[in-house]
Amino acid sequence: HSVAEAPDGPSAVLAARSLRPEVALVDIGMPGMDGYEVAAKLRAEHGTAIRLIALSGYGLPEHRRRALEAGFELHLVKPVDAEVLDRVLAAPVSRAGSL
Repeated sequence: HSVAEAPDGPSAVLAARSLRPEVALVDIGMPGMDGYEVAAKLRAEHGTAIRLIALSGYGLPEHRRRALEAGFELHLVKPVDAEVLDRVLAAPVSRAGSL
């Protein structure tokens, strides 16, 4: 996989516009624009052409619900085991919700 990083929410949206990634792992607690806002913007701009996965320290049911409402397909709670992440990236796209 090729990886690009963004230091904050607005930078993540700009990076996605230019890089057109297949998958975006987005933290919820980012400066400038939280991950929920980033997901909503990316979903609005890219539709289903981008797979959105929340990767967050926030793991309450409310956080998972908000992530799905914002447009994420999946909500993973940090720390995520590398093998779990590999399986998620290799799996077909679905609206599974959380792991």
